[in-house]
Amino acid sequence: MALMPVADALAAILAGAEALPEEMVALDAAYHRTLARDLAARRTQPPQAMSAMDGYAVRAADAANLKVRLKVIGEVAAGRPFERKVGPDEAVRIFTGGVIPAGADAVIIQEDTAIDGDHIAITEIAVAGRHIRPAGVDFHEGDVLLASGSHLTDRALSLAAAMNFPELAVRRRPKVAVLATGDELVMPGTTPGPGQIVYSNGYALRALARAEGAETIDLGIAADTVAATTAGIRRARDLSADILITTGGASVGDHDLVKPSLELEGVAMAFWRIAMRPGKPMMHGRLGAMRVIGLPGNPVSSYVCAFLFLLPLIRALSGRAAIHHKRTTALLGRDLAANDQREDYLRARLEEHADGSLIATPVNQQDSSLLGNLAAARALVIRPPFAPLAPKGSVCEILRLPE
Repeated sequence: MALMPVADALAAILAGAEALPEEMVALDAAYHRTLARDLAARRTQPPQAMSAMDGYAVRAADAANLKVRLKVIGEVAAGRPFERKVGPDEAVRIFTGGVIPAGADAVIIQEDTAIDGDHIAITEIAVAGRHIRPAGVDFHEGDVLLASGSHLTDRALSLAAAMNFPELAVRRRPKVAVLATGDELVMPGTTPGPGQIVYSNGYALRALARAEGAETIDLGIAADTVAATTAGIRRARDLSADILITTGGASVGDHDLVKPSLELEGVAMAFWRIAMRPGKPMMHGRLGAMRVIGLPGNPVSSYVCAFLFLLPLIRALSGRAAIHHKRTTALLGRDLAANDQREDYLRARLEEHADGSLIATPVNQQDSSLLGNLAAARALVIRPPFAPLAPKGSVCEILRLPE
């Protein structure tokens, strides 16, 4: 099978990916979820004109010169409106968030006043509307402020609460199961034997998925046997995983058993090699409703492929309005040689200069096993197939990595 271009591989993975069903959750449980319906405000905010400062509510016409003395006839605190109307040459002590009493149309801040018994003098004239938040200055009842498909950030939750929603209709979290394969893998904290390495891929993959709002299932490490690998695949299916991620065993050696195990379980394979570096031996298929992405075992290849392909799929199943990574540009920090037929994703450091320009410097060692360079990288520099030599200072495309 010929190597599949990256864009075609992503299109195949996303084909038919529809938003999962909706469910109602409490506001505190909606963080990083995807809104399933447009959200229209249930109230006007603020519901009445309110003071933006501590001071005195007055009629601007009465406080148009600095010689006036205004009689203080009462007090307004947040949640305790003043029932009387403010008349000529009168003032009401008011605190931030207090409702502007009838008749008043300005606030003089307390620093611009001097108390004289039950009167005040002013050192700054009043201006109609100053230091007042008009009714509805934030939003009005019926305003759609959060659209279906919105990713619910901390700020969005605050807005939804102010709109008077105690719970929200959100899309069900995609369930992402992660299955590692390989006799050479041991868990962190153990002492590796001869030829063994410490398992690391799953921790990054599950963290990436959780950061996108997915629920994760750790299927552990399967031995390099068809029986162990198929058992892991069946467990993912039995747990109703929406996505099964395998890591390792995706190449074509005698001990690379993921592809035959997937096919044995009935997975319809869409592709199993892509024209990218790192990550050539990547697979994709489906088992009923469960989507399968077979990642390479090398940790950098595993991470880069998950970043490029898994995250957009999670976003699509979550019903997100925006699912694709945003590309931006930077200036190369060093020369790059001409590229071959594979699309390169080079781990790079980023520097931001005082003028706002970004300098992306690919690390010198791009080996797909080097986790130290991956951890230090802040971006991927994208090199198209057959790209010519790119000198230092030339413009390149980058994808920022999660901070």
